[in-house]
Amino acid sequence: MVVLAGLGWQLGISLAGDDFGTQGRYVLVLSIVGAALGLVLTPFITTRPYRKARQLLRQVPAQALVATVLGLIVGLVIAALMAFPLSFLPEPFSQILPFVGVVVFGYMGIGIMVMRQQDIFNVLGQRLSGRPGGSSMASVNSYILLDTSVIIDGRIADISKTGFIMGEMLVPRFVLNELQHVADSPDRLRRNRGRRGLEILNGLLKDPNTMVRVTDMDVEDAYQVDDKLVLLAKQLHCPIMTTDYNLNRVAALQGVPVMNINELTNAVKAVFLPGETMSIRVIQEGKEYKQGVGYLEDGTMVVVEDGQPYIGQTIDVNVTKVLQTAAGRMIFAKPENPY
Repeated sequence: MVVLAGLGWQLGISLAGDDFGTQGRYVLVLSIVGAALGLVLTPFITTRPYRKARQLLRQVPAQALVATVLGLIVGLVIAALMAFPLSFLPEPFSQILPFVGVVVFGYMGIGIMVMRQQDIFNVLGQRLSGRPGGSSMASVNSYILLDTSVIIDGRIADISKTGFIMGEMLVPRFVLNELQHVADSPDRLRRNRGRRGLEILNGLLKDPNTMVRVTDMDVEDAYQVDDKLVLLAKQLHCPIMTTDYNLNRVAALQGVPVMNINELTNAVKAVFLPGETMSIRVIQEGKEYKQGVGYLEDGTMVVVEDGQPYIGQTIDVNVTKVLQTAAGRMIFAKPENPY
């Protein structure tokens, strides 16, 4: 406002010339117009670019920022080395080409470092650790986003201890806020589930062998937690780990990879083929006549034909059919030695 008001003052003096009668009016009007114009334009050149830059920096992973800075430094160093021989060219090339070199090599350095950041950081990590191959946990720089359902589920704690999760698990701040909201719910069941999720997350953060981190990266263009997760996964080019069927479908439709623990559980269940024998404890009646129902250790339901008389007993059964459904695997069997 001060700068544009001063420019308006000088413009008013120039337009009025030596006519002191009109000079005051010109100066006053143009100074007010300049101040008003400055009031309108100031946010567009100060606070708004700053907020936009801060928003972008919050969304960009730290690794990408480091890669960008390193690429820019390498590009500028190469441009500085090239500026000396280019300065011996005839004019105007000696004046233009060094500046062009700064722009081109700076852009190329940033582009190469960002595109190959994982490979470069893997090599640096291996060199610093002194191991030619590097450990699997130290050499992985990919991310996995955790949603609220997978934290409350709790199986992520056992899976992470096995070493099958190759990457750093990120818990966005908005997921943590939703988890806290569930823990503060007036409904007793939801409150217990939320508190259990907080305890599991706390255990993961304290475990030195588990790569879990709470991040402040956010998405300003979405309000729902699921929408934020999908958009953030797109920006980071990483999968989402969840047990939520609806989030699984929405993310898959938008091209975001999903790691569903329920699908993993179904995939690692013991495989039984028709004709094989197993031992099962019949614990209750089935829906059909004389049926008995039992469960394997992994929760797979076993329906025993003519198994009602064996309720409360552990018997050997022959598998007759294996049915795979969306809810899981179901096994049908008959007693091996019926009454």
